[in-house]
Amino acid sequence: MGIAADFVLIVVAGLAGAVVARLLRLPLLAGYIAAGVLVGPNTAGPTVSSIRDIELLAEIGVALLLFSLGLEISIRDMLVVRRIALIGGPIQILGCGAFGWLAGQQIFSMSPAEALWFGAMTAMSSTMVIVKIIDERGVSRTLASRVMVGMLVLQDLAVIPLLILLPQAGAWSGAAGGVARSLILAAFLIALVVLLGTRLLPWLLRRILRWGSRELFLVSVVAIGVGAGFAFHQAGLSFALGAFIAGLILSESEFSHQALSELAPLRDIFGLLFFVSVGMLFDPAFVLRHTGQILGGLLFIHLMKSLFIGLLARSFGYVLMAPWIIGLGMANIGEFSFVLARAGIRGGFLSKETYDFVLTCTILSMGLAPVTAGLALPLGRWWRRRFPPPKHAPLFETPRELLRDHILVAGYGRTGRAVAGVLRAAGLRVVVIELNHAIFNDIRAGGAPALWGDASSEDILRAAGLKNARLLILTVPDAGVVRLAAERARSLAPHVPVIARAAHVRLVEELRRMGAASAVLPEFEGGMEMARQAMLRSGIGAGRAEEIILQVKERYVGEGG
Repeated sequence: MGIAADFVLIVVAGLAGAVVARLLRLPLLAGYIAAGVLVGPNTAGPTVSSIRDIELLAEIGVALLLFSLGLEISIRDMLVVRRIALIGGPIQILGCGAFGWLAGQQIFSMSPAEALWFGAMTAMSSTMVIVKIIDERGVSRTLASRVMVGMLVLQDLAVIPLLILLPQAGAWSGAAGGVARSLILAAFLIALVVLLGTRLLPWLLRRILRWGSRELFLVSVVAIGVGAGFAFHQAGLSFALGAFIAGLILSESEFSHQALSELAPLRDIFGLLFFVSVGMLFDPAFVLRHTGQILGGLLFIHLMKSLFIGLLARSFGYVLMAPWIIGLGMANIGEFSFVLARAGIRGGFLSKETYDFVLTCTILSMGLAPVTAGLALPLGRWWRRRFPPPKHAPLFETPRELLRDHILVAGYGRTGRAVAGVLRAAGLRVVVIELNHAIFNDIRAGGAPALWGDASSEDILRAAGLKNARLLILTVPDAGVVRLAAERARSLAPHVPVIARAAHVRLVEELRRMGAASAVLPEFEGGMEMARQAMLRSGIGAGRAEEIILQVKERYVGEGG
């Protein structure tokens, strides 16, 4: 059956790997990569026969993932991080590349030319992996995530001149023209996508929606994403970058949320293909022969990149947990390192042994990325306990108003905006804590008191006047942030009641044990209200309807949930 049999094998293996990963409490992508190792050509057992065809399909997965990321992150969000992306991005590439070049010669005994390629590859982080981690954790709209995405876009763009410059390391002056042409072409294509995305595509999607066909809408959205990617690819640029820019442009339209929900299942299946295809490149025999060298390479890459990028983020004014999240989140190397490595070995600039070494480090680095990123918050909290910041440090922008007898609302998404709106209509004083800087600016522009920062930070809670507050309402969707914010609120101000949003039933019980006055499941409460309306319209009395709803609530989430 050819590629059809390979596809079935990959999906089944990916499912098995994902189940094992979930049982071990690991991210799904770790299970996908492990599945790829098992069905790859370097291990015994069932083997994928058409690896090249699967790799081509996997490129579509990368494009769809970045297209969906573009839909989720608006241009306004990206403008907030333009300074570190446009200035810090090149500094990061040059700095990490220089350290990699030195280490290639001094530690890994490479020639200066090979070390130059090694430095360029270590400077690249995995856009695919980082985006997947951000998506799984539901933190795509946090400031640290937007910084990482902004720097990743610069890295992806940098691959184009690197592919031109590296083969001509001894004659870079002759390559300047090629780099200039590529950059001009990229600027032209971006301008074209912006023009089409703001003028033609919204009009086209409105026409399609009038026909009432969800299937045609999905096909249109996918065509836009892969079509933009293909246009960039034909111009010698990045397929995935074109898709990301198309998604970014469409994110400003009214279709972004529906497009994202329609695209998600297709994106996840093709994304699985990518991570399995990465695992198929892994050769356990090479690892056994060069264990010490590979461990040294991984240690150097992760330590060097996490320190350099974290300190770079701190130098651009990012404080609290952001430098830790950005540094450790981008400590891996990724898919564009494959592109550079293949160009290097095809042109005779890399030996087979160096190529295998870089390939193995890249795969292992991508597999370890979720673990490395997960260390950011624990290490950051330990550091702040050990070395607390000076009391006068300007870590956040505080409201100018006197904070007393107010209600704190942490998070200003759809839920937080609704809560704050109702409380203000009732004549109550509301102060919002919001980490998304673009949303924070909108709140302040409207004249409402707000504070920019992470609600799980003790400093932010103090600055928001928690001890003098009437109530703290946590509407943030991130379960980890809610849990930590509730815990710290009880420690700082045990007399202030906490009403918290819960992502799942287990968190309801956990929040109650921590002393929260109430824990609410928004989706569950919405379902209960719809059921109440249905019972009333079916002839069941209001009293009986409320009694049934209370029984169901007690059964699923306990009384008061």
